[in-house]
Amino acid sequence: MTFSTRPLLAAFAVSAIAACAKEAAPPPARVPVTVGTAERRAVPYELLATGTVEPIQTVAVQAQVSGPIVRIAFREGQDVKQGQVLFELDPRPFQAALQQAQAFLGRDRATAENAEQEAKRYAALAEKEYVTAQQNDAARTTAAASSATVASGQAAVDQARLNLQYATIRAPIAGRTGSLRVREGNLVRATDTEPLVTINQIQPILARFAVPAANLPAIQKYRGQRIAVMAEPVGGGTPSEGQLAFVDNAVDTATGTILLKASFPNADGALWPGAFVNVRLRLYVDQDALVVPASAVVSGQQGSFVFVIQPDSSAATKAVKIERTNGDLAIVSGDVRPGDRVVTDGQLRLRQGIKVQIKASGDSAQARGS
Repeated sequence: MTFSTRPLLAAFAVSAIAACAKEAAPPPARVPVTVGTAERRAVPYELLATGTVEPIQTVAVQAQVSGPIVRIAFREGQDVKQGQVLFELDPRPFQAALQQAQAFLGRDRATAENAEQEAKRYAALAEKEYVTAQQNDAARTTAAASSATVASGQAAVDQARLNLQYATIRAPIAGRTGSLRVREGNLVRATDTEPLVTINQIQPILARFAVPAANLPAIQKYRGQRIAVMAEPVGGGTPSEGQLAFVDNAVDTATGTILLKASFPNADGALWPGAFVNVRLRLYVDQDALVVPASAVVSGQQGSFVFVIQPDSSAATKAVKIERTNGDLAIVSGDVRPGDRVVTDGQLRLRQGIKVQIKASGDSAQARGS
């Protein structure tokens, strides 16, 4: 019996070819990633909130006497100083009333002086019993009544002078005027409820905002120091720096928040009453915080971790705990060390020990743009 060796040779050849192909298989492709660096730096501890700008003072200017407006001494929307003339009413009725009151006062003073002299004469005559005690008492009563009349007349003069001063309406505070409700020639009355104009004090200015009541102990802890507050108009604009000026004396039980107010010089007028602002309340600055880009932190079933690039270009997971975030940075603690390169983009394709290829910053920007 003879055996054919051809099938054996063919099987051996196939096995040899498969083994060679297996040995020549290329290594797995490296995963392209972008990286950032863990480092220590000074990071402020900030509370974020949305607030509303409000003036420190608002005054609705109203007339205190009645009369026609003969002059408006400012333009609506103009900045005015305290004591600056705003409106002038027709002063002639008030001048006449003052002159009349002064004339009545002069008459009453003359009458009072005569009554005083008469009372002195009756007192001297009463000592010598030339007049009765009843006549002496009547003279003193007349003198006292005349003195009271003089006091009443002086009050009338003061009131008339005050009314004449009220005919010139001045700005009670410095600030910016709003829209005018009246024009020259309009008759205004002291009983009108609608203001002639409203003045808002905008330099300095306030921003009111609320933060969770859980932050109250930290706010109280640093309140003795100057607590900086930054405010930026919603939608963009120039940030303004001020300081915490007010902490409410009670927590709002409906929202669980505490009301705060910050004062800003507002020299550039960037903050406007009624506008919404993004507020950053800076309690303190951590001078030696360990930070990584916030995009490097991955949440897993066992907690948060980052991928750290090893010297052999492999990725290794390192457990971290996020203490807090500040903008695009995460303040962390855990196995990460300063100087470690952490993956910020491409984590979805990574696993422990896989090799990576670090993309250039231009490639990263192009990838994000696409």
